[in-house]
Amino acid sequence: MVNSVGIFNEKVHEVNGAKGVRIYSAVSAFPRVVSVTSGKGGVGKTNIVGNLAIALRRLGKRVLILDGDLGLANIDIIFGLSPAYNIRHVISGEKDLAEVIVEGPEGILIIPAGSGVHELAHLTNGQKLNLLNEFDTLDGDFDIFLIDTGAGISSNIIYFNIAAQERIVVATCEPSSIRSASALMEIMHTQHGTRRFKLLVNMVNDEEEARSVFEDLTGSLERFGKDMSLEYLGFILKDDNFQRAAREQCPVLQRYPESAASKGFCELAERFLASSENGLSDGNIKFFWRKLISCH
Repeated sequence: MVNSVGIFNEKVHEVNGAKGVRIYSAVSAFPRVVSVTSGKGGVGKTNIVGNLAIALRRLGKRVLILDGDLGLANIDIIFGLSPAYNIRHVISGEKDLAEVIVEGPEGILIIPAGSGVHELAHLTNGQKLNLLNEFDTLDGDFDIFLIDTGAGISSNIIYFNIAAQERIVVATCEPSSIRSASALMEIMHTQHGTRRFKLLVNMVNDEEEARSVFEDLTGSLERFGKDMSLEYLGFILKDDNFQRAAREQCPVLQRYPESAASKGFCELAERFLASSENGLSDGNIKFFWRKLISCH
């Protein structure tokens, strides 16, 4: 099988005890490791992760999601899933990673994290080595690794964002959302040297409103350092179908494929694939976990 990222070898993994989840293994390509984050809650971040993953999958990309929102398991909810295990069971050695990963809609794979995210801060050396070895088996199996972080500026959220190769910041046109997004990026820059971010503006009435948010944030970041970069990824229109699908625990792309929000996600996926992090070649999943663990 050949596509734009190389030649793939078919590999069948056992997921939650059932064989048959097919993962195509890339011979010479690293996945893009991307955190999706926000300065405050209520901006639709988790629904963005789920729908973006589906849109990317429909473009032929192999997508893995880590639910990094401590204890809330929001990705599970929007996909209508009830995983029996999470990353805590991998940390403890009770389960292998392949037994923890669950399959979501359209072949997307998900690593449930839940309360196990908190335990990443208290790993023994042996647990660190085991976790790295487990994730080493994933390198080459995916094109895109999406991390749904929590909202805010807690240490776990900052660590996920530092360790990722790319960072998508989600904001709305509300002043509190803009201020909190600015604060998140400022902390990551001043305390951890992070310079590059991408912006997605959610729940706007039109592109002009989205561009206004981008300009506000760009002006704010210029005060913190000229070496910071904020790339505009676009926007998702305000759409009642988006919230309706969330209440129905189904991604809007599947429930209301012709809606304005769904069309926005298809365009977002194409823009995301067209964007890149020039000069970065350390995007493999094991490197992400090594950076994450070292932060703790």
